[in-house]
Amino acid sequence: MNAFIDVSDTSLQQAAHRLGDRLMEQHLTLCTAESCTGGWIAKVLTDIPGSSAWFDCGMAAYSYEAKQALLRVRPETLMEHGAVSKETALEMVSGALITSGASLAVAVTGIAGPGGGLPDKPVGTVWIAWKRRGQYPSADVFHFDGDREAVRRQTVAVALQGLIKLT
Repeated sequence: MNAFIDVSDTSLQQAAHRLGDRLMEQHLTLCTAESCTGGWIAKVLTDIPGSSAWFDCGMAAYSYEAKQALLRVRPETLMEHGAVSKETALEMVSGALITSGASLAVAVTGIAGPGGGLPDKPVGTVWIAWKRRGQYPSADVFHFDGDREAVRRQTVAVALQGLIKLT
């Protein structure tokens, strides 16, 4: 997916506020499971005063070991599909809800660059998964352009947009 995404600080803040308002209205809580964004989604959300009313926790899990321990990603999934895959993103988002008390979760895993890309998974490849407790998760792959900062910023924006749709 390569549509224009507004990734300005103002846009990210507006999306975070909109999401926070929706979570408050519906008495829902949120958990983030982040790899390539390293906690940026959680940071944008917790920059909002009062976010403790709806933000449960954020887990930054870069390594295979952290994904397994914090998010219950199966070793077999990581060995067969790698960290940057639909399968891993789905297990990350489901594991986030298992290990937290949150109502919904988002998980991101990708290759922000500048290195680490492969022919079938170039730099800018990001899987984002969303799940509401009691429902099936969904995941989409994105191919973002730009440097490391741009890939991560676009990932945060799309993750927030997906959470807004989920609420």
